[in-house]
Amino acid sequence: MNDAVDISENVLSGKVSAVEITKTTLSKITAKNKELNCFTELTEKIALQDAANIDQRIAKGENPGVLAGVPFAVKNLFDIVGLTTLAGSKINAENLPATQDATAITKLKKAGAVLVGTLNMDEYAYGFVTENAHYGATHNPHDLQRIAGGSSGGSATAVAGGLVPFSLGSDTNGSIRVPAALCGVFGFKPTYGRLSRAGVKLFSSSLDHIGHFANSVRDIATIFDVLQGEDEKDPVCTKRPPELCLPQINNDIGNLKIAVADDYFTQKAETAAFEVVQKVAKALNVREYITIPEAKVARAAAFVITACEGANLHLENLKLRPEDFDFATRDRFLAGALIPNSWYIQAQRFRRWYRDKIRQIFANVDIIIAPTTPITAPLIGQEKMVLDGEEILIRPHLGLFTQPLSFIGLPVLSVPINQENSLPLGVQLIAAPYNEALILQVAAVLEAQGIVFYEK
Repeated sequence: MNDAVDISENVLSGKVSAVEITKTTLSKITAKNKELNCFTELTEKIALQDAANIDQRIAKGENPGVLAGVPFAVKNLFDIVGLTTLAGSKINAENLPATQDATAITKLKKAGAVLVGTLNMDEYAYGFVTENAHYGATHNPHDLQRIAGGSSGGSATAVAGGLVPFSLGSDTNGSIRVPAALCGVFGFKPTYGRLSRAGVKLFSSSLDHIGHFANSVRDIATIFDVLQGEDEKDPVCTKRPPELCLPQINNDIGNLKIAVADDYFTQKAETAAFEVVQKVAKALNVREYITIPEAKVARAAAFVITACEGANLHLENLKLRPEDFDFATRDRFLAGALIPNSWYIQAQRFRRWYRDKIRQIFANVDIIIAPTTPITAPLIGQEKMVLDGEEILIRPHLGLFTQPLSFIGLPVLSVPINQENSLPLGVQLIAAPYNEALILQVAAVLEAQGIVFYEK
């Protein structure tokens, strides 16, 4: 059984029970988590109860849903009834347990999926490395000496390490796409507001998205379809009716206009990051290039907004108990608290201008291709990298190519690309807001051509 859809089909047909799948998954996690450090808690008792309920429903002739008996796990900023939501922090460990599940978890359980645990992350989702000072570093399954990326590093490792077929994460500036690329799995960040964030500990509300990791395009589409829908508990969640993508993933893409991002997106990266972009362009027979204007300014503005909104959210604890923060998070929050209001206002003004410019671009193109990260996974503890002859810090620069896109809420899928004898890298497929189906159609073509990274 290779992916979530495959597992569900086997459970529904009776070839294997949901309880057997759940027990196998829990045993695998127990055996491998010591070296990967991606799980922070297991929900073993509830998982086995839920799996038994799935089996009972199937025995009665009922259909529990498209994800029947499929195990999954969530970044530990999603509320789970009865558990304290850590959000990667020591301070939050003192909070009372959640009284209800996050909306995304409720929807997945309704579709038959079985929640098996919570996953490690950068504190308060502020980081690209998942080297958490409180809960340790999460290791990359392809090389245990290297980072998984962040801030959803536990979510990416759990899928890439074969512990669960899919997981949930969040993406503010690249926190789904960066770890997806470094771990060699699909990482999907839909349009801002497309999926409900109710029951998720937010970091920078005007930039926060939720999304998911998986090993196949059909899994990404299936899970996205389950998660869609209006939610009055999240004021930014769209009222648009769901647009099911799974039935569309094999549509012909012959009429789509696809271009490669140039200028900013062809600088400051190792050669391999550009080679995988060219590999995708060649597979799709793309020869057009397009310039996203002022991407560098967009990234700077994203930094300002993130730091201001994040610092404001945690200001009280920054004043009262700064020593209880992860040092890397604390220092950036403190810097954010000192940013003048005028900078934040100017960044928001620029955001509107930038959004309108990108809309004009999407009047002439359907999909834009760009690298996901500038490098493959660096070593745990490594602080610097050299790009274009300049030595720069790793932590803030792994999101070099992701920040200018999430800044205006565009839907993006990071596709893992095969490279011989090398660590994984990803390529971003970017579309206009609410055009997730087009992204998944292009990804399905790449998958069919065999250039998508698979670790079996």
